[in-house]
Amino acid sequence: MLSLKRYSLVLVLLPGVIMCQELKRLDLQQAYDLAQKNYPVIKQRDLVRKTAELTIENISKGYLPQLAINGQATFQSDVTTIKGSIIPGFNIQAPDKDQYKVTADVSQLLFDGGILREEKNTQRLNAAVEEQKVEIELHTLKDRINQLYFGILYLDEQNRQVDLVKQDIGIGLKTVEAQVNNGVAFKSNLNTLKAEALKTDQRTIELKASRIGLVETLGLFLGQSLDENIVLQNPVLGVPLAPTIDRPELKLYDAQTRMLDQQNSLIHSRLLPKTSLFVQGGVGKPGLNMLDNQFKFFYIGGLRLNWSLTGLYTQKKDKELVKVNQQMVDVQRETFLLNTNSQLKQQQSEISKLQQLIASDNEIILLRRSVTDAAKAQLENGVITANDYLREVNAEDQARQTRITHQLQLIQAQVNYQTISGK
Repeated sequence: MLSLKRYSLVLVLLPGVIMCQELKRLDLQQAYDLAQKNYPVIKQRDLVRKTAELTIENISKGYLPQLAINGQATFQSDVTTIKGSIIPGFNIQAPDKDQYKVTADVSQLLFDGGILREEKNTQRLNAAVEEQKVEIELHTLKDRINQLYFGILYLDEQNRQVDLVKQDIGIGLKTVEAQVNNGVAFKSNLNTLKAEALKTDQRTIELKASRIGLVETLGLFLGQSLDENIVLQNPVLGVPLAPTIDRPELKLYDAQTRMLDQQNSLIHSRLLPKTSLFVQGGVGKPGLNMLDNQFKFFYIGGLRLNWSLTGLYTQKKDKELVKVNQQMVDVQRETFLLNTNSQLKQQQSEISKLQQLIASDNEIILLRRSVTDAAKAQLENGVITANDYLREVNAEDQARQTRITHQLQLIQAQVNYQTISGK
């Protein structure tokens, strides 16, 4: 029985343990997906859809029978009277000046010119416009994730380079320490290398602290607890860079265009006549018989026609306004495409430049490596001092740091190109 209770407790706690586990590996696409799911604006997309659904449901109620209850009590300054007697011996009594009426009016729409249909279409298109605005914000989020993600990758590469420098300094320390013990080198040379080793340790501490800060910030955007030593994978760009633009902004302009076309349809529908069946029943004093000055029940039914022609006054201006708004959307689209194509050209130029710089970096590092190896041999033979050796080690380190920077800048430029183009 005790074992069963322990087993049940494990089942209860296991999901919480899994949820609390920190992510230890992450790629860029996962970061995008997690950030978008966690970003508060994603809730707005569901709210937009829900609002559209509720509004459309309310519009559809216009097809149901409509009930109206009316009442009135009036006092008139005069009423219709018949002077004299039309029939000898028979007098017609005039109605009272105070009159009352309570009615219930039930109507059923037969034809509305398509207004309800067009209003529902308008709501759907309006929801599509609002959803695209949300998509634009989610796309903008990618830029923030890129900055954090590549910032961490850059620090990782810096750390690897620091480890290489430590190895070179460590080799120098062993060599000079042996020379000092054998009395063929000054202790100051050994202290110089020890001081440089401490500087590299400080550099490691700084890089680690900076990395932890970026990882924590990235975790906030992702809504996840990230291990401080999380491994970020370098993006693999298998898709060739293409100048095609597939941004949510373009879809927004398309949705706005459809919305404006829909407004033209709505303007047309409002000019058409509307017909409905109606039944009216109630009690009044007088009723339908104006000559009966008593409270009476009554009813009336028939076909009702309603045709408002006031829209003819504004139809032309309304359509001109829609046309102007469409022109504004077209201008916004042209401006966006111009700016986006300009950004793509800049990124293409940046990518080409970085590719050339990396090729040059590789040659420089080969040369610097050969100089460092020669300096290492010279240090072992006592030909140069520790300072001379460190100068060559630092020169090679600087060359490698430059290549690291260029390599990550190249990957980031390629990712930025895809982000700008909407991939």
